[in-house]
Amino acid sequence: MKTNIPDHATASVAFNRDESYVDWHDETLWFVRQKRDRAAMALPEWEDLRETASQIKNHVLSNLDGLLEEFERKAQANGITVHWAVDAQEHNQIVLEIMRGAGAKQLVKSKSMLTEECHLNPFLQKHGVEVIDSDLGERIVQLRGEPPSHIVLPAIHLKKKDIGELFHKYLGTEKGATDPQYLTEAARQHLRETFLTRRVALTGINFAIAETGGFVVCTNEGNADMGAHLADVHIASMGFEKIIPKTEHLGVFLRLLARSATGQPITTYCSHFHRARTGQQMHLIIVDNGRSAQLGRPEFRASLKCIRCGACMNTCPVYRRSGGHSYHNAVAGPIGAILAPNLNMRENADLPFASTLCGSCSNVCPVKIDIDKQLYLWRQVLAKEGYISGVKEAGLQVAAKVLASPTLFKWTFRTGRMVMRTMPFVVGNSLNPWFDDREMPTAPKESFRQWWEKIREKANAEEVKNVEAFEKLK
Repeated sequence: MKTNIPDHATASVAFNRDESYVDWHDETLWFVRQKRDRAAMALPEWEDLRETASQIKNHVLSNLDGLLEEFERKAQANGITVHWAVDAQEHNQIVLEIMRGAGAKQLVKSKSMLTEECHLNPFLQKHGVEVIDSDLGERIVQLRGEPPSHIVLPAIHLKKKDIGELFHKYLGTEKGATDPQYLTEAARQHLRETFLTRRVALTGINFAIAETGGFVVCTNEGNADMGAHLADVHIASMGFEKIIPKTEHLGVFLRLLARSATGQPITTYCSHFHRARTGQQMHLIIVDNGRSAQLGRPEFRASLKCIRCGACMNTCPVYRRSGGHSYHNAVAGPIGAILAPNLNMRENADLPFASTLCGSCSNVCPVKIDIDKQLYLWRQVLAKEGYISGVKEAGLQVAAKVLASPTLFKWTFRTGRMVMRTMPFVVGNSLNPWFDDREMPTAPKESFRQWWEKIREKANAEEVKNVEAFEKLK
């Protein structure tokens, strides 16, 4: 596990100390999930759209080399400078060199989970570059010195009072202010000067179109447009999986993305970039950073189909009650739990176990990624590679032996019920992690098996009685 960051279970305990925040987080994300359901069910062709998007992405993953080369040719023909980065370090260095080439020491950045993955902000700040995140949620967590806790709703773990206190400290708003309109206006005024004075802007990319060499950025605030259109240099960063073959495919994903993310029919701004305006430079960085390794794992390659909608997070019972920061990774939740081990198995070995395997994440995924199956498969890989704790491994071995033997199964559970009834302190103590956050259940007087055997005996007796009665009638 990471040496300087607690694992998921430990971090979840910290998040759960304030029940009001856990309830807020849980209820708010479930509200977004319900909006997603209503938006999806309003389209009779919803499942056809999901299947079409999934098949397009399957085609992309099987033809990535050709599609990326086509995209590069078309983008360069449009006047875009294309860079390739093998990892996060190279991506960050390319951004820094572009900044230096422009003689700029200030960067305005819109939402980009790739730059979070690459830890771009601290890298640039270390080299004397001031970075301002222009997405409202991203700016909030940046001022707090935190990473985003959700890929669409970066500050969903906070309440209005937290943001009011933060803006009072950094933006000079009235102390105790909680009115969203007032706080949002303060943020707008704060960011306006940033847009007008920053000569370099960086955006992410939602979709890159091989056919045209252009790319699309989807936002609800228009901050990406403000930054990109006012800056002298526009840098766009993309993981190579963001490619789609043709413009005609774009409509499929745009209809799925916002409905899955926030329950909207479409994002407020879907901005298409094909070339720089006169006098402007446009740079595009295509990043690998472990994606090739994931592509080479047949059982996990489908995770690269992700369009970063966050639907799996909004529905996940574990994520909703543990918070995004407990995943100690740029991308949290179920999708993050299958992406992170690919980057570093040792540091992220805990994440695939942060799941009930209920399958709700796979049910809502707009591109039909089998997330729950991949979580299960990662557990097998991590166990085989020796990346689970000795205690967990020993427990799983004991459980396997108990479940493999009907006799041992019956004896173990009979003994366990007796211990829980007569000596509850044996299981209800600090040595039992389950007991830390839960009340132990009352042990039943009989097992399901014993209850079922009684019911079956009674049913058999009734059947015999009925047969005897029938024989007498004859």
